Amino acid sequence: MALKTRHWDRIGNGGLTFTEIGFGTAPLGNLYKAISDEEARATLDAAWEGGVRYYDTAPLYGMGLSETRLNPFLRDKPREDYVLSTKVGRLMQHCAPEHRSGVGKWFEVPQRREQYDYTYDGVMRSVEHSFSRLGVDRIDILYVHDLCIFSHGSKEVSDMRIEEFFGGRGYDAMISLRDQGMIQAIGGGINEWEVCQTLAERGDFDLFLLAGRYTLLEQKALDSFLPLCEARGIGIVTGGPYNSGILATGAKPGAYYNYEPASQDIMDRVNAIEAVCTDHGVRMVDAAFQFPLLHPAHVAVVPGGQGVSEMTANLQAAAADIPGALWDDLKARGLMREDAPT
Repeated sequence: MALKTRHWDRIGNGGLTFTEIGFGTAPLGNLYKAISDEEARATLDAAWEGGVRYYDTAPLYGMGLSETRLNPFLRDKPREDYVLSTKVGRLMQHCAPEHRSGVGKWFEVPQRREQYDYTYDGVMRSVEHSFSRLGVDRIDILYVHDLCIFSHGSKEVSDMRIEEFFGGRGYDAMISLRDQGMIQAIGGGINEWEVCQTLAERGDFDLFLLAGRYTLLEQKALDSFLPLCEARGIGIVTGGPYNSGILATGAKPGAYYNYEPASQDIMDRVNAIEAVCTDHGVRMVDAAFQFPLLHPAHVAVVPGGQGVSEMTANLQAAAADIPGALWDDLKARGLMREDAPT
């Protein structure tokens, strides 16, 4: 199956061609529940057979497990046929079981403790470790991972880590890797558009993987960040297009929004959006997937998928036909910003 693709080339080095749907491998790291190697491989195979050619991972995902699960899958794939991104900012250190990071979030994973390290040496060591786990000869994109308030608990700590990244020369390491041609593009994998904007204003970044901040439910990134990206040719990958699930499941009891149980206000808004989708004969999950791609800075959307059925559902969402009248109706009812590109 051939998926739609988008070619991006900001700095004239040949660029990268993304399939509009990417594969986010956090679930392969046994996020929230353990899956077998066979289940993980079946999901990856379903993605490849469905035409997916962009794969995003990180050392954090399963304390390295997602990268090691990608290794045998990618081994027999022609390297020029896919785009691969991973992240820097954490080192995975072997530790005693009682000190393992991510207990209650990552299940049945290696005994590793995460150590934040945004310095030059930390970035270089992280890249070396990722190459070893992935078993590939080239990584296309490096994202600096989780410099945000969500990950560090406060703006003060987030700001401190950003200063560590620039002052400790982690940024310089990423620039050097790009200048040497070892990496095609550099960027940030971040949960907050405000932090992405700070990085974009301070450095020379190519791409941002922004999780959950430009969706059917959230468009504040249109205020300043996305116009800045358009002006500078910075590409955007939207992760978490379903805002932790609620835009896929609907406003059902126990639905999650932004990693937490959804508030009544969010539940009401989702119900209203879904009603408009139903009026137009569209599944809300399909609209949620395709909405970010209507913005011209976007190159791909990366939803999660922990099994073959979820991967199949994501592929269906990517291929769905969405009438333009749906977006007009959402705007007319105050459920979408008027200035959102549609």
